[in-house]
Amino acid sequence: MSAPAVPLRLLIVVPPLAGHLLPARALALAWAARGHEVSWVGPEPALRPVLGPDAVVHPTGARLFREQAVGGAAAVRSLWEGFVVPHTRFTLGTVRRAVAQWRPDVVLVDQHSPAGALAAHGAGVPWASFAPSSLEIGDPLDGVPSEEGGGSDNGGGGLAGWRDGVLRGLWERAGLPAGQYTDPRFSPGLVVATGSAALLGLDAAAVPAAYALVGPLLAERPEPPFPWERLDPARRRVLVTMGTLSAEVAGGFLDRTAAALAELPDVQAVVAASGEAVLPPGAIGCARVPVLELLERGAVDAVLCHGGMNTVGESLVHGRPLVLAPIRHDQPVTAGRLAALGAAVRVDFATATSDQLRAALRAVLDRPGYRDAAALVGRQLRDGGGAVAAAERLERFARAPHRTGPA
Repeated sequence: MSAPAVPLRLLIVVPPLAGHLLPARALALAWAARGHEVSWVGPEPALRPVLGPDAVVHPTGARLFREQAVGGAAAVRSLWEGFVVPHTRFTLGTVRRAVAQWRPDVVLVDQHSPAGALAAHGAGVPWASFAPSSLEIGDPLDGVPSEEGGGSDNGGGGLAGWRDGVLRGLWERAGLPAGQYTDPRFSPGLVVATGSAALLGLDAAAVPAAYALVGPLLAERPEPPFPWERLDPARRRVLVTMGTLSAEVAGGFLDRTAAALAELPDVQAVVAASGEAVLPPGAIGCARVPVLELLERGAVDAVLCHGGMNTVGESLVHGRPLVLAPIRHDQPVTAGRLAALGAAVRVDFATATSDQLRAALRAVLDRPGYRDAAALVGRQLRDGGGAVAAAERLERFARAPHRTGPA
């Protein structure tokens, strides 16, 4: 009788943001279900409510980061300058101590938490990349000017070249050998991505062997209370959610959306918004909405959102078409791809009128082609295997022989 496999230790380094934490948590639960151990690096006040009281957290402390720009190249630059870079510098010491003291077999590194890759490489520990957004996959920034006026940095490399220079600067600042430079966003051995080839803009026949396109990572999670009894069975329903990080800029858009829905008496809206938001007649408004549970119960027929990968993936695997109003980062990329695939209508977040929003909502609700396309993309995402497939691939990677770290 063969001896049982030795449990493996996984250290997860991820930004303290719900859109990154929730899919990583689903992977961690699948990893633990295979008999392995997991711990996290990050600020306890942000991680603990999502991960629960029993999670092992190596605390970094918390700090404020600069507010990000609303859209375009400025938003990408501010993401790196105002969050990724200072967050990396702030957390690198704690990540290094966690690697040294907890001794993980593998480190899972979010693409926007390069400290994990820097610490793992320096210690000679295998690390895998985690891509919960589409911003870094397929390099959608290639050819984009680094400044809104069309200027570029780093010898004409545009926004992608500017970002690559930022990454090399982090590597050098961490004291790692320049000759061993590896893009901290991409582990040479494994990149776990929460999309499909179509959604990420990749040629399905040429996806790199190191990529695991597993689709959305879903798991049961604590959901806020919701007045289910207020759902109107006689009307179709639209979920409206613009994400937690967009609340400060979404007010005007939500007002126009409310005006559009007011002209659709056969549609009931479920809106994630503060108590001050204007709601259309008969709408249900909550500060927090149980998005996944609404979709699982079949309680909504379409979704209007900003194009974040979590909401998009959850909607698609449940066959729901979308109206997408992207604001920044990967959202315009995802919205453009889904519109091209016929699973969504894209509208302009800043300028879409209530008439345009009403027409977009009517299209995804009334035209079967949008539902059919959403169902097809959803099947492709489900075929990735989700959290179970991600944990299996990560386990194989962790058990394989590796040669990593400084010579």
